[in-house]
Amino acid sequence: MENYTYKDVLERIQKEERNVELISSNIIDESRRLILVLQDLLNKLKVYVTKYGFSDDDDEIDFFKRIKPEILGKLIYYNKVYRIETLCPVNSGKMYHSYFTTQLSVFKRDYIENISNSDFYRYYSSDRNDKDRMYFKRGNINYHDGLNSFAFELDLEFSTFYDYKVARIIADKLLYTYLMTRINSEEILKISDNSKDLSWTNSQNALIELIYALYISNSISHGKISIRKLASICQELFQTPLNDIHHAFHRMKTRSGTRTVFLDQLKISLEEYMDKDL
Repeated sequence: MENYTYKDVLERIQKEERNVELISSNIIDESRRLILVLQDLLNKLKVYVTKYGFSDDDDEIDFFKRIKPEILGKLIYYNKVYRIETLCPVNSGKMYHSYFTTQLSVFKRDYIENISNSDFYRYYSSDRNDKDRMYFKRGNINYHDGLNSFAFELDLEFSTFYDYKVARIIADKLLYTYLMTRINSEEILKISDNSKDLSWTNSQNALIELIYALYISNSISHGKISIRKLASICQELFQTPLNDIHHAFHRMKTRSGTRTVFLDQLKISLEEYMDKDL
């Protein structure tokens, strides 16, 4: 899939998401726009796969484990945001807070029942790959285990069933951050109002590396802040959307060479600046 690598797809999505703010007044319009963009990208991928196929098994597995779920997960996420926002009865106050708190409760119940307790969730979250050929190659759907009805409507030339499960995991982690941002919007808005000219100009991984370093070192609020809330605040502060920070962090742990690329560069840059004054 030379024209649709994971990096290429991420860059396309990030470019479209660049100006999206979760607590902005135009989140409905932005969500609708991104739904159309992601749907178009997914359709183009389907045409490409149908026409050219895959060069080998690894290519197929990478597509259904990472590339397609990244697009489909974002598509599911923005569709849910659009539906939640268009049904919200008010823009502020106790009813607003109650509405999003209820949405969070519904989300948590569904997440526990359908996602987090599954064997596949544990497999995917632990970065295993020993069953990838069973999960991410077409034609391996196990009908004996009992499937959701939607499985019978799948296009078997463009799905392995489990690519949808990965997409749901991606979408749900994003949705959790979104709902928590909405619930804590008054606090975050104060930050956003004072940081309109700020933007993160390094990579997402660099920011995630910094967030984890601050979190693990108890440098913010004496450690009495969750990693999700800290990530949500940084996302709004620097006006940059973050993907699945937990999965990104796990990938950092298995980097070859140095695992703290950004923090190491910070140290070098600071020391070089200090040396200028000597």
